[in-house]
This record gives sequence, structure tokens and C-alpha cells, in this order.
Amino acid sequence: MLNLMRAPAKYVQGKDAFLETNENTKELGKSFLFVCSNSGYKQGKPKVEQSFAGTNVKLIFEVFSGISSTGEIKRIQNIIRENKIEVVGAIGGGSAIDTAKAAAYYEGLPVVIMPTVVATDAPCTGLSVIYNDDGTFNQYIFYPKNPDAVIVDSSIIAKAPVKFLIAGMGDALGTYFEARACYQTNSPSLENGGITKSAMALCKLCYETLLNDGYKAKVSVEQGLLTPAVESIIEANTYLSGVGADNGGLAVSHSVYNGFTALEECEDTMHGSLVAFGTIAQLILENASMEEINQVIRFCLSVGLPVTLKDIGVTNPERVHIAAEKACAEGETIHNMLGDVTPDQLFDALLTADAIGNDFVEY
Repeated sequence: MLNLMRAPAKYVQGKDAFLETNENTKELGKSFLFVCSNSGYKQGKPKVEQSFAGTNVKLIFEVFSGISSTGEIKRIQNIIRENKIEVVGAIGGGSAIDTAKAAAYYEGLPVVIMPTVVATDAPCTGLSVIYNDDGTFNQYIFYPKNPDAVIVDSSIIAKAPVKFLIAGMGDALGTYFEARACYQTNSPSLENGGITKSAMALCKLCYETLLNDGYKAKVSVEQGLLTPAVESIIEANTYLSGVGADNGGLAVSHSVYNGFTALEECEDTMHGSLVAFGTIAQLILENASMEEINQVIRFCLSVGLPVTLKDIGVTNPERVHIAAEKACAEGETIHNMLGDVTPDQLFDALLTADAIGNDFVEY
């Protein structure tokens, strides 16, 4: 297995970055379709139009259905063909991003990602989660390349509800620890390659940035303010976590997320919250030092991430058996762990994580 490193061709971040969309995409084509969430349409369209003012570039903005489903992707493909679109863009959250990526891939076109929240590291990754039209899971699509450009307007992110920034920190929290586990077992990254030292450096920087700037960024965004700490966490949630996970691999944290999606009581729990709790469980399975576990739990408490089962919506510990079984299903990334993990072992780790978390909360 050869070592492999992939990333977006261009990453741009800063205040009012959407006003420079034309400058950062002009080499890609002369006609754009932007797949937008409702909020993405309202917040992004005026800035993007201003960016292209005075040019002969064709712009179409399409509000999508809200889910990256097979039917919605086909609908976007039809719009692309009917309008002879040369570049596909996404303005919004993870579902808009996944829809645009898939439509661009099937049509053989470049894709530009413009997130309006940083709740996950989806903007920089080379994959999409695709659903059936009834909302059930369909497949993951792994692309031959990462996005052609990722443009992050920090002024929009700073005005978004803080819960999205917090969830993004939860998703990013797993990046270093999952990559570390994969590196130790020589498991392949999400790009199906060996893990480079460059990837591990990005993953470690991601974790260090969360510790240094997470709390400060949360406080700023609660007030709708843009500070250097917010810029740092935006980069950690999107680039460091996205490129890190792509090239570093996944382990327990994301399998725990997949497992808890089987529980109705977790339907409203955000992706990053479940990943964060799964990270604590992974440290229990690794028998990590209490110093490291304490550091992770204190970080979670400082920014509002869950450290107990109650925090993620689970009040009956016996229900965790269901999540543990699903998290350990064949093909799950939890099997990248040294010595593998059984459902019983994961169940015990999750309840231990809950007990330690409760000790912190009570103290």
C-alpha cells in the first residue's frame, strides 16, 4: 500500500470571501449552477452576484430539496444539462455540499464548495453521503479527487447559530485520535492509501487548535463576532479535519456515530456531538492515560460537547447495546483498532465513558 495525500485544489477563507468567488474560480468555467440551502441562497447569492458583476459569466441559483437523495441529484443533473453548465457550486451545509459534489461528479464537471456553516468537515472531503428519496441511507460515493475550490466566508460562519460551530468541533475532535489509531495498525485512509507524516501533522494540529482556540471561538460566535480564534476554528473544522480525516482514516469515533443513529432518541443529536462522545469511548478502549482523557473531557465541557449518555439523548443504558452492535457491523471503521473491538467491549467502553463524564459533571 503506497502512502497517499489528497486535498482540495484551492482553499480560501476569510471575511467576505464570497465577494471574491469570481477571482478564485475564473479558471474553471463561464457558467455556474449553485446548489443552495435556503439560508445559503439568502446569505450567499447577493455576495456571489456582486463578485461576478460586470462579467459575462452565467449564474443560476437553485434551492435544493434539503436532502442529498438520488432523485434530487438527478434533478440537479437535468438542470446542468439544460443550461450547459460548466461548473457546479454548493452554498449551504452538508447536504447541499453532498448533492453538488455528486451531480458534478456524474456530469464530469469541477465543483466549488462554499459552506455557510462548519458543523462537519464535509467541504474539503472527497466523498458524499447519499440517501434514497425516502430518507434512508443509500451509499457513500468516494470521488477520484477532492473539490476544485473551497471558499469559506468567515463573516457568514460567525453569524450562524453557535451550535453548528460546536458540532464541527466535535467532528474535528475525533480526527487526530482516529488517525493515530489507523497509523498504529497500518490501516488505510479514507482515500485507501497509506498514512503520510503530513497527514498526521495536520491531524495533530487540528487537535491542538481545538484546545487553544475552541472556547474563545465559541464565546465569540455566541455574540456573532469574528475574531482570530473563530478563524482558527473554522480552519480546524473544515480544512484540518477534512483533509486530516481523508488522509488519516477513521476508527471508533465515527463508528459510534453510525451506531447511535440506530436509536430514535438520538435522531436530533448532531453528528459532531456523537463523534465527540465516541472519541472518549475510543480513549477508554485504548486504555489511554487519564491525563489525556481528562484533557478531552475538559475540552468538551468547555465548548458544550457531550460527555455523558444523557447529553446525547440516551437515558436507558440497555439501549446502548443496539448502538454497539451497529457500530461493530462488518465494514465499520472501528475494526481499524488494534486487536479489533467486539460489541460487548464497545458497550463497556461507552458506559465507562458515561460514568467518567458524570463524575466530571457532578464534580
